[in-house]
Amino acid sequence: MIALAVIFAFLLAALGLGLRARRGRDMDLEQWSVGGRGFGTVFVFLLLAGEIYTTFTFLGASGWAYGKGAPAYYILCYASLAYVLSYWLLPAVWRYAKQHRLISQSDFFVAKYDSPLLGALVALVGVVAMVPYLVLQLKGLGIIVSVSSDGRISSHWAIVIGTVALTLYVTVSGIHGSAWTSVLKDVAILAVVLILGIYLPWHYYGGVGEMFRAVDEAHPQLLTLPSSGMSTSWFASTVLLSAVGFYMWPHTFSASYSAQNERVFRRNAIFMPLYQLILLFVFFVGFTAILVVPGLKGADADLSLLRITTATFPSWFVGIVGGAGLLTALVPGSLLLMSSATCLAKNVYRLARPHTSEQHIGRLAQLLVPALALISLYFTFNGGSSIVSLLLMGYALVTQLFPALLASLAPRRIVTKQGAAAGIVVGVATVAVVTLSGVTVGSLLPGLPQAVKDLNVGVIALALNAVVMVAVSAATRVPDGAELPSSRGRFERTGAAAPYKGDR
Repeated sequence: MIALAVIFAFLLAALGLGLRARRGRDMDLEQWSVGGRGFGTVFVFLLLAGEIYTTFTFLGASGWAYGKGAPAYYILCYASLAYVLSYWLLPAVWRYAKQHRLISQSDFFVAKYDSPLLGALVALVGVVAMVPYLVLQLKGLGIIVSVSSDGRISSHWAIVIGTVALTLYVTVSGIHGSAWTSVLKDVAILAVVLILGIYLPWHYYGGVGEMFRAVDEAHPQLLTLPSSGMSTSWFASTVLLSAVGFYMWPHTFSASYSAQNERVFRRNAIFMPLYQLILLFVFFVGFTAILVVPGLKGADADLSLLRITTATFPSWFVGIVGGAGLLTALVPGSLLLMSSATCLAKNVYRLARPHTSEQHIGRLAQLLVPALALISLYFTFNGGSSIVSLLLMGYALVTQLFPALLASLAPRRIVTKQGAAAGIVVGVATVAVVTLSGVTVGSLLPGLPQAVKDLNVGVIALALNAVVMVAVSAATRVPDGAELPSSRGRFERTGAAAPYKGDR
C-alpha cells in the first residue's frame, strides 16, 4: 500500500501542476498549443530533449537490453544524431513558423506548398503514427503502476485513471500543463535512473565492469550485433530512420514553435547529446536484470526494470520509481493528445469548413482531446506488440514526412505539392503493407545480400518516397512565371499562412 500511495501522490502532483499552469492566461489556440511562442531555453529543453524519457525509455530501453542485448544501443545513438540535426533544422522551422504564425506541423506544409490538401494528408499521417506512440505510453503506464503496486491496482484501471488525468489537464491548460509537468517528470526520472543504474550493478556484481563480464560469460552472443536480423545494416538503417524522424513527430515539431527565439535551439543542441548519455544507466539496469530476474520472454522483457526494482528495494522506493515511470507516460501522452487534436481541428476540419473562426477551431481542438483519448484506450486494450516495436512502427510512418520537409527548406521550390503528396502516400503505404502483412525485405527478395535483407523497412519506404517525390514533381512542375495569380487569395481564404516564397 505504501508504493501505491506514493504513486498516487505523483499523479495528484502532476494533475495539480497541469491545471495550475492555466492561471492568468487567456487560453486561445496559440496559447493552448504553442504557449504563445514564449518559452525559454529550459522549457524548450524539457519539451524536446525531455521527450527521450518516456515509458519507451523507462521500460523499452531496459527491456531491449535485457532481451536483445547489443541492438538496444541504437536507442543511445539516434537521438544524439537528431540533436545535431536540430542545430540547423529547428531554427529554420521556427523562423518560418513565427513569420507566418503557424500553429500545427501541418500548417508548415500548407504554407510551404500552398496546399491545404497536403496539410490534411500530413495531419492524418501524424495522427495515425501517434496512435501507436500514445498506446505505447498508456501500455507502459499500466505496466508501471500495476507492477509497482504489487498488483493492488490492475493495469486496466491504472491506464483509465492516468488517461482521465492527462485528458483533464491537457484540455484545460494545453502545452503549459505539459511544460510544467515535464519539470517534475525530468527531475524524478533522472534521479531514479541514476540511482538504479549505479546501485544495481554494484549491489549484485560489484560494479558495471563485473556485471558485463558476468553477462558475457552467461550469454556470449548477447553483447554483440548478430550476423543476420538485427545486424549492422539493421542497426545503421534504424538509427538513420529514427534520427531523421525524431522531429517529424507532430508534437515535437510543433513544440519547437513555442521557443522565444532561434538561439534557444542552438544552445540546447550543445547540451542535448550529453543528456542522452543518461540512457546508459537504463541499459545497466536491463543488463543487471538478465541474471537476477531471468526468464522474461518476448514483451515481458519490458518488465525487467520493475521486476529487479521490486526484488531489491523497499516499498516506498518502489513507489517513487513507479511515480517517476507514471510521469514518463503522462507528459509525452499529453503532448501527443494536444498535437493530434490541433492537427485534426486546424488542418482537416478547416479544410471542409475554411471560414471557421480561430476561436471555434480552438474549442474544437479541446473537445477532440477526450475523443482521441478514448480511441487510444480502445487500441491499448485491444493491441499487442512490445513497447519498442510500437515505437519503431510509428517512426517508420512519421519519417515519410522528412523528404518533403527537407525539400521545402530550399531557397527555390524544387518539389511540387503533387510530388510531396505522392511521395508521402507511397512511403506510408509501403510501411502499412509491410507492417500489416508481417513481411520483410528478406522474405520478399531472398536472393539479396544479407545486409540488404536486414535493412529497416522504413528506410526502404523512405527511398521509394524520395524517388516518387522527385519523379512526380518533374512531371507536374509549372514553368517559372506561370503560377496562377489567384494563389495567394485562395490560400488566405483557408485561414492559414501565406504561400511558400522561400525560407528567407
